[in-house]
Amino acid sequence: MSRPSPTAGMRHVALNVADVDACKRFYVDLMGMRVEWEPDPDNVYLTSGNDNLAIHKGPDGFDPSGHQRLDHIGFIVDTPRDVDDWYAFLCENGVEIKAAPRTHRDGARSFYCADPGGNIVQIIYHPPISKGVG
Repeated sequence: MSRPSPTAGMRHVALNVADVDACKRFYVDLMGMRVEWEPDPDNVYLTSGNDNLAIHKGPDGFDPSGHQRLDHIGFIVDTPRDVDDWYAFLCENGVEIKAAPRTHRDGARSFYCADPGGNIVQIIYHPPISKGVG
């Protein structure tokens, strides 16, 4: 399989934090982002219109000085089909898959893999910032 259509770039970042509410206030009140989706008290998704910042409560015992704060990086694609094409392409090229493609409650579709350094990479169709439609 040849490489799928190019991604729209890295416009999604997910951070682990100790205090979700404090970070939400910082990014909304000070940085001017808006809440896109807040499924529960441990997760909030923010946007400035052309990006997506996910704030996640860190795992039990989370210590920002000792634990990884970056949860994953996300590459935006135009359509849900692009997610599946990228999944097939990366599987064929021996990339370690962390989670198979799935459609999320907010209409996004994504999967997770690992880069050679062990960083988690998400390929994601995210309706508010992807160009295509379902």
